[in-house]
Amino acid sequence: MKQQHLILGVGELLWDILPAGKRTGGISIESSSISDNSLTGDSSASESLTGFLGGAPANFTVMAGRLGNHAAILSRIGRDQLGRQAIDLLDPMPIDAGAVQVDHQHPTGRVTVEFSEGEPHYRIQEHAAWDYLELTDEWVRLAERADAICFGSLAQRSRDSRQTIQTLAAESSASCIRVFDVNLRAPYYSAEVVQESIELASVLKLNENELPLVLNMLGLSSSEDPESEQLRPGADRLLDEFPSLDMIAVTRGDRGSLLVRRGEWNEHPGISVNVADPIGCGDAFTAAMTHYMLRGAGLKTLNEAGNRWGAWVASQSGAIPVLPEDVRSALATAIED
Repeated sequence: MKQQHLILGVGELLWDILPAGKRTGGISIESSSISDNSLTGDSSASESLTGFLGGAPANFTVMAGRLGNHAAILSRIGRDQLGRQAIDLLDPMPIDAGAVQVDHQHPTGRVTVEFSEGEPHYRIQEHAAWDYLELTDEWVRLAERADAICFGSLAQRSRDSRQTIQTLAAESSASCIRVFDVNLRAPYYSAEVVQESIELASVLKLNENELPLVLNMLGLSSSEDPESEQLRPGADRLLDEFPSLDMIAVTRGDRGSLLVRRGEWNEHPGISVNVADPIGCGDAFTAAMTHYMLRGAGLKTLNEAGNRWGAWVASQSGAIPVLPEDVRSALATAIED
């Protein structure tokens, strides 16, 4: 039996809170049980809500575990009902949640989704438990042993978590795959955080809309390019600017993805599926790509793996859908063919 790779997902573990009936699955949550009315509205009526566990690092870690790795989530929850429900939901999954911290002062993170004329609008709770990630000896030891570590920009919106995340990335070994998965959520990002994070990363993953924003905030935009920025030249500029980067992955939704290394690139057209819910598909892409990178796969296989798993998650409801064994086997076979 092959030794499992240790993969860490670092950052936010939270609940997406939606009005009941807006998405299938999830757990039932009464608005009266959420003490912070800044998210649910100040109403005496008890509204029926549905909660879905998520957060990019959590989605990434679950998929990494499902692919056969020792996947550990490094996050922080509140000492509250939502925190207990998060652990209960993660417990039967192939994920190590033993290092998740419990905060006695701040609540488990939440994102409320409100709908106006059919369009979703998101409010990310501030001062959540994951804003106060604590650098512990246990976490440092895990980082030192990690074969891969994935972190994003959203969890670095607070000084405490930013220092912890960047220290963990810096403490990882030279052989560790350090994935910075850009997750730009206004107003929770800055050029400083993006630059510092790229400097710590060996792999940069972002979507086609984020690439021109990153180039612009770092002063790397090319005046002769159109406003949308051509993807390959943009990726090449980032590789030129940041010598520590080994690869850049640019996802394009249902139109596939582009992987770029110095002197090498691969483009994937995407996989057509009936989309049920796109939330979490990018995190599945990142986890599958990382899994196969640790096995020495080439760009073509990395792209196929990311798109296969990302498309499957998009075809399901929720960011962490149930994964039947026959689906896992079929996808693995399709990737390796």
